[in-house]
Amino acid sequence: MASRNQIQRKELGDENPLDKRRRLGAMGRGAGTTGAGRTRQPFAAVNSRQEVTAAVTAPEECPNHEFTKEEVESILNEKPKAKKFDLKAKYEHAADHNKRLKLCVKWFQQCDENHVLDAEKLKNSLESAEKRCTDTELEKKNKEEELNSIISELRDNNASLQDKLSKEVSEKLDAVDRHTSENEARIAAEKSVASLTEELERAQQDIAAANERAASLDNTHKRLQEYILSLQQYNSKLINDLETVRESLKRVEKEKLTIVENLSTLRGHCGSLQEQLTSSRVSQDDAVKQKEALVNEVKCLRGELQLVRDDRERQMSQMQALSAEIAKFKESTGKSLAELDSLTMKSESLEDTCSSQREQIRILELQLAAANEKLKMTDLSASETRIEYLEQKRMVQELQDRLADMENKLIDGENLRKKLHNTILELKGNIRVFCRVRPLLPDDGAATEGAIVSYPTSTESIGRGIDLLQSGQKYPFTFDKVFNHEASQQDVFVEISQLVQSALDGYKVCIFAYGQTGSGKTYTMMGRPEAPEQKGLIPRSLEQIFQSSQSLKAQGWKYKMQASMLEIYNETIRDLLSNNRSVGSDPTRPENAVSGKQYTIKHDANGNTCVSDLTIVDVSSITEISSLLRQAAQSRSVGRTQMNEQSSRSHMVFTLRISGTNESTEQQVQGVLNLIDLAGSERLSKSGATGDRLKETQAINKSLSCLSDVIFSLAKKDDHVPFRNSKLTYLLQPCLGGDSKTLMFVNVSPDPTSVGESLCSLRFAARVNACEIGVPRRQMTLRTADSRLSCG
Repeated sequence: MASRNQIQRKELGDENPLDKRRRLGAMGRGAGTTGAGRTRQPFAAVNSRQEVTAAVTAPEECPNHEFTKEEVESILNEKPKAKKFDLKAKYEHAADHNKRLKLCVKWFQQCDENHVLDAEKLKNSLESAEKRCTDTELEKKNKEEELNSIISELRDNNASLQDKLSKEVSEKLDAVDRHTSENEARIAAEKSVASLTEELERAQQDIAAANERAASLDNTHKRLQEYILSLQQYNSKLINDLETVRESLKRVEKEKLTIVENLSTLRGHCGSLQEQLTSSRVSQDDAVKQKEALVNEVKCLRGELQLVRDDRERQMSQMQALSAEIAKFKESTGKSLAELDSLTMKSESLEDTCSSQREQIRILELQLAAANEKLKMTDLSASETRIEYLEQKRMVQELQDRLADMENKLIDGENLRKKLHNTILELKGNIRVFCRVRPLLPDDGAATEGAIVSYPTSTESIGRGIDLLQSGQKYPFTFDKVFNHEASQQDVFVEISQLVQSALDGYKVCIFAYGQTGSGKTYTMMGRPEAPEQKGLIPRSLEQIFQSSQSLKAQGWKYKMQASMLEIYNETIRDLLSNNRSVGSDPTRPENAVSGKQYTIKHDANGNTCVSDLTIVDVSSITEISSLLRQAAQSRSVGRTQMNEQSSRSHMVFTLRISGTNESTEQQVQGVLNLIDLAGSERLSKSGATGDRLKETQAINKSLSCLSDVIFSLAKKDDHVPFRNSKLTYLLQPCLGGDSKTLMFVNVSPDPTSVGESLCSLRFAARVNACEIGVPRRQMTLRTADSRLSCG
């Protein structure tokens, strides 16, 4: 029984005992069903006491029953329901309970025996399957080695055949060019002869025509004399007509001047209206003052009106007195007619003054009414202007508040989108891809051929989409982020700063730049050291790492950092920080042949990578890192080609290994930051590489082709990924197929002559963005680790 229980523990692991019994019950049920030839009924629920008792009273008739977890627990936990002093009922219940327990034990023993037999059968089948698997793996490895050797031979043959083919094609093209030039010269000569004969015939025809024209000219001379006489007559008529036209023109000019004056007055009136509109707030005070002045003027006018009325009444009384006197004089004294005439003249003059004073009074009353109306209009316009001003001020304030809220919401939404996007990518395990387009250079042909790069303006694609135009066809692409030619180095670094920070948290981080030669990879990664605002991602990332490590000291964290830099030149690893290396050394000569060092790439079971004999330098400040970067930049292999003045001829890999310990929490993290500047892909027909440059170009294109093969295998999720085909892919194996956070910059040139290479780069970047490499894993332990740092 003990041996059977041990076998069960080995097969089932650390499962719950009740779960084991349930599984054994299922196996026993299957065996019982096939052996007995009839289905067994499951044991009834304990709650229905009568059914359980009926099933247990005849154990010989139903020897095999299935016991579930609930039934077993109910049997074990069952308590007697008889009265306290009813011993007979307690005895019957105990006998019944013992029978059910015996039945359960027998069922478990039978299940144990069946399980032992099944376990032995499974073990034998597993051993046979493992043997077959090892045999097939050996056969596959042998076939793989044979296929790799065949592939290498075929590639060598292909390279030699391509060289021969290129030479033959160039010779044939030269011959074709010479033949076409000769044909063109012959055709041009024949055309010149034919043109000369045609010109001779035309000259003869011109001579005959000239003779005919001379005869016709004599006739026309006579007709012209007659025609001149008629023209003179017609000219005199035209002079008369011209004078009339000039007079009408003068009238038109006068009308034009009047129209221009009216137009200028209208423009002035329009300007005054605009000024009055803009100065409505200022004119409000003037209107109030004018109102007061008009009120005073109205008072004065009313006083004058009263005076005029008094004067009129006085004159009327005088006139009446004079008329009375005239009547008296006529009646009494009978003065002369002269005095009467004078009096009548005076009375008429007085009547005239009265009528003129009445007219003045009427005019003053009209002016007073107009002034009152103007005052009312001014009050209304001032109140309307004030209300409109307050309404517009309120609307402007509301719009400013809404604009500030929308800007804050936009910033918060953008931060949330970035955070969620990064979280989704980490959960999916995809390689993040950023695209950057360099600015146009003076040597580029965009001015004559037009732009080939455009950016969609839709809400979904803004900042993430790019369109490439080739031969009138548009190719759209979408990445995690797209930087146009106006983006600065700081704008680019802001997007990757959180990824760089993950290295301090204990993650493996890899950032590498890909693209054709001259697309701006080295500028993106290294920048220009002489201009602080143009520093690349590598110096900016290291500055952030050291600044963050200093700020985390307040939380009890202490960090130790080690840096190393290497380059892969012609499939050979070279140490850029080695003291045996000189600036003017021969780049084609392997360094390990000089120093006797063997730089071998090794991966351990935890996914860490190290390169043997590589120089590793302890760094504690950004100044030390800057000096190392300058040393590596001087030692790196660069060369001049027709496509780039200073073209990188190797793949440069910078590695910063970070070890952090927190004494208060006893935590230790190990992170790795890999920053890689890949050499640019190029075509031999454009670069014009020969000699050593030709070998370098072939090695660069071969390693990048191996990188493409790896990406395609990862995208198709093949069982075998060819990481070992190149030193570059084998070094990047933990970044491409492990548990690290990986970001690729694809650099694109806007030069129309490079549209083919740009399209290939964008298509490759789209495949990289679709690859799933696994969820990033944080390297953190609670024990004090060895002082030796793990390699990334």
